[in-house]
Amino acid sequence: MFKFLKKDSFVLGIILGLLMPAICIGILYLLNITVLVNSQNNDQPIFKLSTIFILGLVPNAIALRLYLVNLKADKTGRGILFDTFIFAIIFLIIYYKF
Repeated sequence: MFKFLKKDSFVLGIILGLLMPAICIGILYLLNITVLVNSQNNDQPIFKLSTIFILGLVPNAIALRLYLVNLKADKTGRGILFDTFIFAIIFLIIYYKF
């Protein structure tokens, strides 16, 4: 069904490395807002934005393992790893302001 996901391509890795964290961050952010609106804890969110950003990288770690170890797709794994490093650098720049 999804044969294109088994392809060994650097571009596919970059696309997956961007989409998966974006979807995960969006879901966590919406969950955070929903719980905040429905709670009585003085409008404090459950997760800080930095925590949401870091938790958004979990799908990349899972996909990296899948592509590098199980499927032996090195180029796709490199694309995912490249995006993970970019996210980590952006996180450091935004939250620690070098």
